Amino acid sequence: MSSTVERIDTLLRAALSPESLTVHDDSHLHAGHAGARDGGGHYRVDIVSTAFAGKNTLARHRMIYAAVGELMPAAIHALAIKASTPDEL
Repeated sequence: MSSTVERIDTLLRAALSPESLTVHDDSHLHAGHAGARDGGGHYRVDIVSTAFAGKNTLARHRMIYAAVGELMPAAIHALAIKASTPDEL
């Protein structure tokens, strides 16, 4: 079984074909938090994709949540997102 970071990476790459993608596991920063006790981790995603062109922040986040939805809420308790197009860098 692969780690949750790898699963998030795989799902986002398949759904959004990013030019750049970094997934961070920040769960250690939330030790003792209710979500951490229940097994769900805290993750941070920095993703650059042309799929976000013409989309506002809410639409971009919805695209990401749709891609990783199968992992929530069991594997992912919290997800911080930075979603950009290549032109916005």
